[in-house]
Amino acid sequence: MSEQSSPVLPDKPKRRGPLLAAVAAAVVAVGVVVALLVRGGEDTTTTTAAGGAAQSVRIGVADKAIPYWETYVSLARERLGVDVELVNFSDYSLPNPALAQGEIDLNQFQHIQYLADYNVTADDDIQPIGATAVYPLPLYSTTVDDAAQFPQGAKIAIPDDAINEARGLLVLQAAGLLTLSGGGTAFSTVDDIESAKVEVIPVDASQTANALQSGSAAGAVVNNNYATAANLSTDDIVYSDDPASDSAAPYVNIFAARKDDAANETYLQLAELFHDPAVQAEFTEGYPEAVVRDTDAATLQADLAEVEEDAKAAKAAG
Repeated sequence: MSEQSSPVLPDKPKRRGPLLAAVAAAVVAVGVVVALLVRGGEDTTTTTAAGGAAQSVRIGVADKAIPYWETYVSLARERLGVDVELVNFSDYSLPNPALAQGEIDLNQFQHIQYLADYNVTADDDIQPIGATAVYPLPLYSTTVDDAAQFPQGAKIAIPDDAINEARGLLVLQAAGLLTLSGGGTAFSTVDDIESAKVEVIPVDASQTANALQSGSAAGAVVNNNYATAANLSTDDIVYSDDPASDSAAPYVNIFAARKDDAANETYLQLAELFHDPAVQAEFTEGYPEAVVRDTDAATLQADLAEVEEDAKAAKAAG
């Protein structure tokens, strides 16, 4: 994961108090709106004199522009009475600290493997509360049609954060472009490369697509949201792992909450809303290669605990 100095997180909404106006010793109350914003695990509720109460929930995402979110936000308001505010992050290193610090209420951008590494590294306990889908991690190229056609020494860009780097290396190994010590693991690094046909260049995940499009790399392993943002064509995929395989289970993407909020009924309903048919129709159109999974929160949390133990062992082994 690339190092950054003092990540800039979204500003917290400011609290507002009631406004009182006194005119000629008479008090005239006109449409008083009271906004009560409470962070740190409690609900955020907006109440108006016109009637009703709508809870407000901030969700950190990495693909706000994708159409399924518009449908999701609309349904959250209509069916759950929840005003969802999507907070977009362009860097994977930011949404978890933002969640831990109470700047957002949930996030949905990462898979179990990534969250496990974050929790172990940051000594945190963020928990998954709902599953979305497993996305393939494709290898793109605009110069060859098959991974076997890469010339000796061709440069291949991969994400440099700990978990996506390991998965990217496993993709390249499966494509026959390199071999990893012991066959590789979910925690492999470029130091574990035993032999390679290509030169592997780790870069920030947000720059993998740019490395390909600028010509500085002949190929690039690109995460789905960055591939979509860069308008990469699926016709340029020369290899991909299988999101439907059993080994892909730790890569299921999730809604995540602070541990104290893991049983929050509204948050659980928001996680489940992803699987509404209207949302799914938009999602599958945008991500036809993704494999949707509806794993329950308890199973996800058990899987997380298991992967965290693997992460601790890997870090201890050094």
